[in-house]
Amino acid sequence: MRALGVILSTILAAVLLAHSQPQPQAPPQTARQALLEMFINPRPGALEKHLPDVTRKALLHGGDAASSDFLRPIVNFSAGLTANQKHFETFDVGPMLFSMEPAQQDKKIEIMVERDDLLGDVDEIELSGRLYKAGELQSLPVWPSFTFLMKQENDIWKLAEMAVTLRVPFGNVEFLQGLQKTQNQSLESAAVGNLRTLNTAEVTYRATYPDRGFTCKLAELGGVNPGPQPNSDHAMLIDDPLATGQKGGYVFSIGGCDARPASRYQATAVPQNPESGMRAFCSDQSALIRYAADGKPATCLSAGVPLP
Repeated sequence: MRALGVILSTILAAVLLAHSQPQPQAPPQTARQALLEMFINPRPGALEKHLPDVTRKALLHGGDAASSDFLRPIVNFSAGLTANQKHFETFDVGPMLFSMEPAQQDKKIEIMVERDDLLGDVDEIELSGRLYKAGELQSLPVWPSFTFLMKQENDIWKLAEMAVTLRVPFGNVEFLQGLQKTQNQSLESAAVGNLRTLNTAEVTYRATYPDRGFTCKLAELGGVNPGPQPNSDHAMLIDDPLATGQKGGYVFSIGGCDARPASRYQATAVPQNPESGMRAFCSDQSALIRYAADGKPATCLSAGVPLP
């Protein structure tokens, strides 16, 4: 029994000694962590906690940030940031602040830390964004950057100032190549749409003027009608730019008609700039649209690849 008492006394002394030792304290919150807490943390009061006292007094009037007309958009933005995300991850250190993947979209957004300049109780943090589609980095028309000036107030990092800058790197070759690719895709899509318009106009023209059949003149499908009603010389089935043959970076033409009433035609859309890298498109009375990667109408008409 005496031995058991000694053992219990030893254990009790060890426990008391452990509790008497100073416990390690969590490191103080960084300005970067404060930013994450403001805009990412859904906990009520997270945004208000990091607003300067003068801001709270001027804008909140005893309420929360959602009650302020000025701060409500920030609250809504913060709430929508993490909503409907299939993946969301934040980083306290490193070159990335957070990344997210919107649900039901093949996209990924990364917010990068361009610089984090800490000087005493002031920290200036600059952020930028990157967008990926199908795993490929996209070249945006403008590159937004956000600068947050954080200051300590009563040992808490507060947002003193926020600035938004839109940067267009015209001298960046990779940026320009990506921008050209995006522009080309848009122009190509519009050219295909205009070819479909021509096909529809040809069918309507033939049905309206069966004695002529299809037409090989763009002017007969469009143009200004001098009379009160459309006629076979100016059917007004397409808009004026398309009727002139030049629209959206492409040159349109119709040929291949047989004797009237024409039973066939060939329509082509060719890039105005042969060095643009854009594809040529073509179609005929079948309404099937094909393309040629070399941008040449002859290639498209002879060996064009059907659009998927």
